[in-house]
Amino acid sequence: MNRLRFAALASTLCLAACSGAGDLPANIVAAAPSPATSSAKPQATAFTPPPESAIPNDEFGKQIELGRKIFTETAKYAPGYVGNQLNCENCHLDAGRLAGSGPLWGAYSMYPAYRAKNHHVNTFTERLQGCFMYSMNGKAPPADSAEMVALETYAYWMSQGEPVGKELAGRGYPKLAKPVQAPDFARGEQVFKRDCALCHGPDGQGQMAAGKMVFPPLWGPQSFNWGAGMHEVDKAASFIKANMPLGRGNTLTEQDAWDAAYFMNAHERPQDPRYAGNVAQTRAKFHDTPQSLYGVEVNGQVLGQGSAAH
Repeated sequence: MNRLRFAALASTLCLAACSGAGDLPANIVAAAPSPATSSAKPQATAFTPPPESAIPNDEFGKQIELGRKIFTETAKYAPGYVGNQLNCENCHLDAGRLAGSGPLWGAYSMYPAYRAKNHHVNTFTERLQGCFMYSMNGKAPPADSAEMVALETYAYWMSQGEPVGKELAGRGYPKLAKPVQAPDFARGEQVFKRDCALCHGPDGQGQMAAGKMVFPPLWGPQSFNWGAGMHEVDKAASFIKANMPLGRGNTLTEQDAWDAAYFMNAHERPQDPRYAGNVAQTRAKFHDTPQSLYGVEVNGQVLGQGSAAH
């Protein structure tokens, strides 16, 4: 079931939209065509995290296990800090283990690190707190909270034996070449209907089973907010190409991945928590990139108004 949940969010990324190529800044368009799968080859993984069966049966192991549970069932085990129906594993598949889907082990050893997003050196703790604020549309757990201690313990245990400060193969999401054609809303909608709607629903709002969200919403009030990295078209396209549809990563063409990501991200979602009271000013300060559709007019609507939770 965990794998199903992971796939759902991945499909979420398959939904980026736009009213047409003319609405997309020119630097998203590739200068020349290339084979559909040329830049999306799976990366060889130089590091293998320990299996879950290796979690020690002691007090330290209890913290590792709690961290894993928070990662896979975030709303259940960290309810005070989550504001939507997503789990950490929706963007970091296989409980944060899978190469090419932002694995937890690929991040732990790379912090502290400077991040342009907030213009200072972030600790790993701050990086996790940001995920709660943006991807989970919630609030940051205190650094010494039980939830944060457990998550960091899980990340530490998973990363044992890897070099510090060295970017390993499989870290993050594989980068895609610029698309041959500017990402397009209509084409993306067709990809969504064909490859994403079965899991995420025809309205992109996910699907429930036995009272649990097993395929996450891709937009709307229960999805990630406008501050999350996944709202940027290139990041979403990379995730979709490498991991979606669930269990069939790297079967979509690169163009399909770009179109799906554009379609998904051309829908409203919760407001960026850094919102300054004005969409244009917030875009200028935090979204000044052609990969963000925040503050961009798509199909007659300026995005970034926010979707209130219900």
